[in-house]
Amino acid sequence: MARDSSNSLPRQSPCLSYWQRTTRGFPHLFANQNNPVPAQIKYVVIGSGLSGSLTAFELLEAGVKGKDVIILEAREAASGASSRNAGHVRPDAFRGFSAYSKVHGPEQALKIIANERLVLDKVDEFVKKHDVQCDFNLTTTFDVCMTEEFAKYEAESLKAYEQAGGDISHIKLYEGDEAKEKTGIPDTVAAYEWPAGSSHPAKLTQFLLQAVIDCGVQLFTFCPSTAITTNQSSPHLWDVHTPRGIVTAEKVIHCTNAHAALLLPQLESCVTPNRAQAHSLVPSSTFSGTNALQSTYSLRYSLYHFYSLIQRERDGTLVLGVSRSNPTLSSETLAGRFSTNDSHYNQEIADDALRSFHQIFPASSSQDVHGEGLDHSWTGIIAMTPDSVPLVGGIESLPGQYICAGFNGHGMARIFTCAPGVAKLVMGDDWSTTGLPECFQFTPARISRLSEGNLPSIW
Repeated sequence: MARDSSNSLPRQSPCLSYWQRTTRGFPHLFANQNNPVPAQIKYVVIGSGLSGSLTAFELLEAGVKGKDVIILEAREAASGASSRNAGHVRPDAFRGFSAYSKVHGPEQALKIIANERLVLDKVDEFVKKHDVQCDFNLTTTFDVCMTEEFAKYEAESLKAYEQAGGDISHIKLYEGDEAKEKTGIPDTVAAYEWPAGSSHPAKLTQFLLQAVIDCGVQLFTFCPSTAITTNQSSPHLWDVHTPRGIVTAEKVIHCTNAHAALLLPQLESCVTPNRAQAHSLVPSSTFSGTNALQSTYSLRYSLYHFYSLIQRERDGTLVLGVSRSNPTLSSETLAGRFSTNDSHYNQEIADDALRSFHQIFPASSSQDVHGEGLDHSWTGIIAMTPDSVPLVGGIESLPGQYICAGFNGHGMARIFTCAPGVAKLVMGDDWSTTGLPECFQFTPARISRLSEGNLPSIW
């Protein structure tokens, strides 16, 4: 199956997501789009999404001066996956434990899941502390088992997680009629509920960008980094090449997610771009007013066939995401998921998502008012790694360069610990201070292992 490479720049004519369509007034959307980059700077952050903007924010919190930091963005501000996801801030409570254990061992698997739970707390704490107007809604989520087969898988995963010492005190299980009543889904076999949240991800990212710009950080939009070379006069410095000049930097932080291999070719087989798709729906009366959903959902037929669903408190919009490899789709559509093309959406995926939504929630199919139903469809590019965890840390072979990328479509449940972690490393702290699972660390041994491609199938 042909796959797009992660060593390409983002497409220059992407579609707009629901989140981007509702934040066109952000004043720094096209910041410095025609201005040359400075000749020299201490810190260059590549990528203006949640990872890059939070890394810059954390550097400033650690004492770095804003005037010593620039952010380079290939397109408009926050134009990548951070503004194209399905709005979930949804930690994995237990489901991935067995899969992670296959590659990383039980101890690391426990840490991976604990870290995601911590991220939810971190986002909640940050939003409250800084009064971030990003429509963050701390609620609960349902993992809905739509088949007996998947209900069995979930039960086995929960048992394995608990037996390994995992905390399940925050997880509730519903079965049979109780599951149907709790979820409002007639075909529910079983459902698990635990704390989660949703947000307007573009507003969250734009808040961070505004905050660092107010402190003197310069954002350069439509200014991709095309190469990084050793400075000839000072070998300990890096020349970051852009269409608007070369900037020489002491430290470079790669927050490029699915495009990481463009500047780090050793990651060619370690980061796979993957197209994801989501849809915004204007609800019918079934989901309006007091009938609005109070929790978020992951609607699962199998590991590879599922849908995500949130409903925004502010305007009631439903956001319906789809799995990356739904086996009911055509082979052509499945082949197209390995792509960096976010310029359009796939009609077959949209049709499948709407059909499945109405099957899962039968009452939603009656739409009598013009304006109800599908509002918008969009695509975003996520970054998959062979071992399903992020790449975070200093790049040993390139002293002064760091990475925070490869979030496997789970960035909203990982970045709020990964970005602060990489900022600590940039400031000279060692890995133990990050609090991150050791398996997240970017090391030569890990990259060699990922490149060899002999890992067990994690899912």
